[in-house]
Amino acid sequence: MLPSSLLKMLTPSPWRSILRKNFTCVKELADFLELTKEQQSQLILRPNFSLQVPLRLAKKMKKGTLDDPLLIQFLPLSNELESAFGFSQDPVCDVNFKKENKLLHKYHGRVLLVCTSACAMHCRYCFRQNFNYDSTKGFERELHAIGEDSSIQEVILSGGDPLSLSDEILDDVFSTIAQFQHVKKVRFHTRFPIGIPERIDDHFLKILEKVPQQIYFVIHCNHPKELDRDIFDSLKKIQALGGIILNQAVLLKGVNDRIETLKELAEKLSNHGIIFYYLHQLDRVKGAAHFEVSEETGKKLVAELAKLLPGYAVPKYVREIPGEPNKTLI
Repeated sequence: MLPSSLLKMLTPSPWRSILRKNFTCVKELADFLELTKEQQSQLILRPNFSLQVPLRLAKKMKKGTLDDPLLIQFLPLSNELESAFGFSQDPVCDVNFKKENKLLHKYHGRVLLVCTSACAMHCRYCFRQNFNYDSTKGFERELHAIGEDSSIQEVILSGGDPLSLSDEILDDVFSTIAQFQHVKKVRFHTRFPIGIPERIDDHFLKILEKVPQQIYFVIHCNHPKELDRDIFDSLKKIQALGGIILNQAVLLKGVNDRIETLKELAEKLSNHGIIFYYLHQLDRVKGAAHFEVSEETGKKLVAELAKLLPGYAVPKYVREIPGEPNKTLI
């Protein structure tokens, strides 16, 4: 009989078992959604940026239509193949800000650790879908650079999605960062809780408990239909540890470019103590032109939100301009 410690190592975490149920085949998801042959003819069956959709999200998509606001975000449609002026593979010029292979330093006082290329879901408008991820293991050089730079007060874990990493790897990263007196905050940029809230399990929470820095969790949710009770319950566990939860969304045509949708999203978030942090203008990545909403429309939507909601529930409407010292308010 195997020792319990070894047995635990060989047994996959429940969230990994759930992750394995993700849709990764376009045809299988199309059949699950009961799309007609005519509708399926509008899909890219073998996209360059692969399909990745949690079952939880697929179950929330309306069947028999291509107009569902969740489906639009994740299912590759033929309009991705259309070329558009001003759209490029690296719209935010990440490559210009590499301090190490997995470390970006764009803004004063904070750095972004590109932890992994893996993600719980692949959003079709992802600005980092063409990023040249470093596949080597470990973050020794990156963590050393952080430790040597006393101007860095915040470390942002992103990717991909940092919650794709094992708890053991995250624990090692946190243990190293804990030694840096100048680092006061650790921030997660994650979509994982939206698709697989089970990732916020007891073992992960015990790791967070040991982190001496202030924890920020920035989730990414664009539409109120993405949210449910399980998701809020999982995020409450982080809030109970003193973690601060924020949300960032991208303004997307056909997804959340209506005042009713944004208002419902903002109210759901604020009702659960989540700050609606940013509403991003689309980063102009190649293949995503069909998602773009005009800035004029975006400004009108945010102005209307301000009339309907308390100030703390209204997001900042921003865009990223490479080389600027901060996100630019629109």
